[in-house]
Amino acid sequence: MNTPSALFQICLNVCSIRRSPAVAIRKQACRLGLIVWLAPLLAGAAERTLIDFNGGFDVKSIQCSDAKVALTNAANVAVLRINTAHNQSWPGVTLPVAGHWDLSPYAAVWLQVRNPGTNPVTVFCRVDNPGADGTKHCATDSLLLSPGQASTLKVRLPHETGSTLDGKLFGMRGYPVAISGPDALDLKNITQFVIFVSQPTEDHCFEVSAIRAAGEHTPPTAWVTDAQPFFPFIDTFGQYKHKDWPGKVHSLAELQERRVAEAGELAAQASPPDWDKYGGLAGGSPLKATGFFRTEKVAGKWWLVDPDGHLFWSHGIDCVRMLDATPIEERAAWFEDFPGDQAAAREFLSTGHVLKGHYAGRAVKSFSFAGANLKRKYGELWRRDYPTTVHQRLRSWGLNTIANWSDSSIYLLRRTPYTDNIGSHGAKMIAGSAGYWSQFPDVFDASFAAALHQAMESKIGSSANDPWCIGYFSDNEMSWGDETALALGVLQSPSEQAAKRELVNDLKAKYPDIAGLNSAWGTSHASWDALLDNRTAPNKTKAREDLIAFGVKLAETYFRTVRDNLKAVAPNQLYLGCRFAWVNDGAAKAAGKFCDVVSYNLYRRSLTDFKYPGGDKPLLVGEFHFGALDRGLFHTGLVPMENQQARAEAYRAFVNGALHHPQFVGTHWFQWQDEPTIGRVYDEENYQIGFLDVADTPYLETIAVSRAIGRHLYKTRLEKN
Repeated sequence: MNTPSALFQICLNVCSIRRSPAVAIRKQACRLGLIVWLAPLLAGAAERTLIDFNGGFDVKSIQCSDAKVALTNAANVAVLRINTAHNQSWPGVTLPVAGHWDLSPYAAVWLQVRNPGTNPVTVFCRVDNPGADGTKHCATDSLLLSPGQASTLKVRLPHETGSTLDGKLFGMRGYPVAISGPDALDLKNITQFVIFVSQPTEDHCFEVSAIRAAGEHTPPTAWVTDAQPFFPFIDTFGQYKHKDWPGKVHSLAELQERRVAEAGELAAQASPPDWDKYGGLAGGSPLKATGFFRTEKVAGKWWLVDPDGHLFWSHGIDCVRMLDATPIEERAAWFEDFPGDQAAAREFLSTGHVLKGHYAGRAVKSFSFAGANLKRKYGELWRRDYPTTVHQRLRSWGLNTIANWSDSSIYLLRRTPYTDNIGSHGAKMIAGSAGYWSQFPDVFDASFAAALHQAMESKIGSSANDPWCIGYFSDNEMSWGDETALALGVLQSPSEQAAKRELVNDLKAKYPDIAGLNSAWGTSHASWDALLDNRTAPNKTKAREDLIAFGVKLAETYFRTVRDNLKAVAPNQLYLGCRFAWVNDGAAKAAGKFCDVVSYNLYRRSLTDFKYPGGDKPLLVGEFHFGALDRGLFHTGLVPMENQQARAEAYRAFVNGALHHPQFVGTHWFQWQDEPTIGRVYDEENYQIGFLDVADTPYLETIAVSRAIGRHLYKTRLEKN
């Protein structure tokens, strides 16, 4: 047993060196078994209040640009209320520092921000050195707030920067790091904060209650200075070669030993005890059992109901056994003991089309280290044996859904409920539209319904009418734009575009003649045919009402057509929406009219204040993730964390937030396994976002949290908010 004097001494040490490295303190505390006692102190060791707005703050020191400020109180807390106009591009305020601050020990600057207004606002914060210009010598981050929402804006402080070694490294989203260059933010010389909105079209109001430095910076594992020579830097397992970290595989024997060790661990923690065979809540009085998944609102919260009539909340994961490949062309010098040169691994060589980046538009030779590692770990019969481990892992880890983009040979074993996907590939696109992944399909062209019909026909005999299939997503992360964007794209398309003819017919029905349209829009079209032939966008403001109306019609046609084709083949499956990433309220509301569940891919830290504009509908998170750079990868993914423990805690907070939200019926993590260390073939992504690394090794911190969530899944969901 640890003595009281030892505890007292550690407390003294912590109190006297609040800004010393917390990792060393944690290690000492862990050795003495006192980490629980010291948790509050350790949490505060890496925080520093920079600005609060209580007594003594001089509001006259604030520099305003197209903005007004006032000190006020909200819930007995002093806040700075900022009202921005929209006469300038970046209205806001500058908060100068007396002298300068050294923020190098910290990971981020945190601002507590609230939107007391009636319109959404995206608040930006910029952390500056002298001479900052918005690009150099500064760091910026932003936060979208709905009306009434309060949250934390976190500005990550860049301690390092990715390096391409003068172009010798390429084809990745993230790179091994070097010390930040001459144009980077000097964290030891912070002199001001700029809080603003960007390119506003209306006035905004928001409140800031505190600004503090928080979080202990964890340096990335991989640096371009780790070895000389740097090449090769990828080992035979597809891992970064020059550094070690917990969980890294060092040999074939170690890789195979882990299979045996994990098998015992999975057997010991096989399943949450209160789950039925689907992962629903066993026991109690079941609801109506239809033999398929459905939705129902119970005690004020939306639920899925499994085929046996039990409450079901979808705790899932995407891309289960998606064996991402990485380009190998122009990269021979990067690899040590490249397995693709061996006959046993040649099945993992492929040719892949590239959408974005260094290889864009090409079909390049690629290799799947993930696949080669599975074969080396599970043997020649890995395709037969590995799926059993997958289903055991899912159950043991508290996951009850195989989510989007997963391998059908896994989910069609029908041991874990799953979702499927259909797309409108093959439909004619709206020529004037634009998007991150592709143009938008012309939902008024006959090819759209035909493509959906063909997609659903292909599901007959597999997922269609399978009780284990929860339902279908359609397409993915479509570029809806704002409420006028798609209609504008239609007007900029050629005359033969079906959607354009539909829009012109709607305008003919509204306006008695072309002169009426010209008067309303401020245009000068000679005739309706001239409008059809014209490919110039009208004045967005003058045409706004008609553009919005057609955007809603287009969205409703999209969701109605998908629903009708889906239900014609699989009437028992749910239509789970299109996984919104960028969406306007009109499209979101249209989804609510025709989808059984509306899905969003939400790369954010919390769902607590998420508000769906379409009213009371069940919602589902199709994708979310967090990542860190402490395990040999070069990019965190879309929501960065400092380390694996922080990632695990972020996972806990996100899923628990969804469990307490009355509308969400599930969350699906993206994705099962890390993306390739040097970038996936399609678009260069190389994110540390897996439950497993490239060598099939679980991230224990995240697994522990997922397992705990699964074991309390239904207790948490049933709690009164």
